[in-house]
Amino acid sequence: MAASNQLPHDRGHLLWTAEDGPSRMLLSSMDRWVSTILVDDGVEMPFMGGNDKATAKIIAKGDGLIVGTSMIDHLIQIWAPSIQISWFATDGKKVSSGEEIAELNGERESLLGIERSILNILGQLSGIATETKRWTSLAKGQIACTRKTIWGLLDKWAVHMGGGFTHRLNKYDAVMIKENDLATMMPELDDHSSRIASYLQNVELSGIGAFLEIEVREEKEAITAAAIWNQREIEEKPKLVIMLDNFGPERSNDVASQLVDMGLRENIILEASGGIIFENLTDWYECGLDVLSTSALNRGVTPLDLSMLLN
Repeated sequence: MAASNQLPHDRGHLLWTAEDGPSRMLLSSMDRWVSTILVDDGVEMPFMGGNDKATAKIIAKGDGLIVGTSMIDHLIQIWAPSIQISWFATDGKKVSSGEEIAELNGERESLLGIERSILNILGQLSGIATETKRWTSLAKGQIACTRKTIWGLLDKWAVHMGGGFTHRLNKYDAVMIKENDLATMMPELDDHSSRIASYLQNVELSGIGAFLEIEVREEKEAITAAAIWNQREIEEKPKLVIMLDNFGPERSNDVASQLVDMGLRENIILEASGGIIFENLTDWYECGLDVLSTSALNRGVTPLDLSMLLN
């Protein structure tokens, strides 16, 4: 699923693929969150089943993209094994209001015990995927989430399913150097551009993980980073990600144009972050950037409205 020319921010294939479903990494995250969600709802041990049988249907009450069915399968397998579930819309499928998503058959107490957790999981993850799809329909191959998440890797999975980039899966997946990192690593240097130059001249590439990213706050810092990186003689040198922090469309465009004019754009991936909202997405169209990263994909998103009806 991962293409050879993909941006390094596209890490979703490590979580889920259409061929294999959830990876071991994602299943581990599902297991941790399922346990937490159920225990917080008062469910502290698996349901053992009984003779009082019932049937339930999960119905969509809005249009959206379904994500979370793999997690519900895991929940049922471990916590309510007496329940049988048949999915009519699995992960990644678009649904319309009134459409039946699943049918569940099993012991009545078990169904009622996990009802709210199932709807919370499906609603939250489907809401993120649906919102991401809204963004990527306008800026395909350019939108990424951040590490500001509600449910960690689950948020990133939902973003991936909506067509967005996951960015770093965790702090150690790739190296991102921010202002505080440089200030603590090089307290003897007062100038931030000097810190950036010193770091990029000496960084060992063997430990950077998926990619190396550096945050800049001024045009001078971006040009310094690009210049130093282009000067380094490294065999099979990876591209450096320069993150323009709160630059806005106009300043970002100016930086991109300067790097092109100076012949410094080839080995650089430009990312913008900070203050990016859906309403001004069109303002970024002609800014010459590669990636727009925002927490608006997954934080404060309205869950997809779903209901479970018992027969």
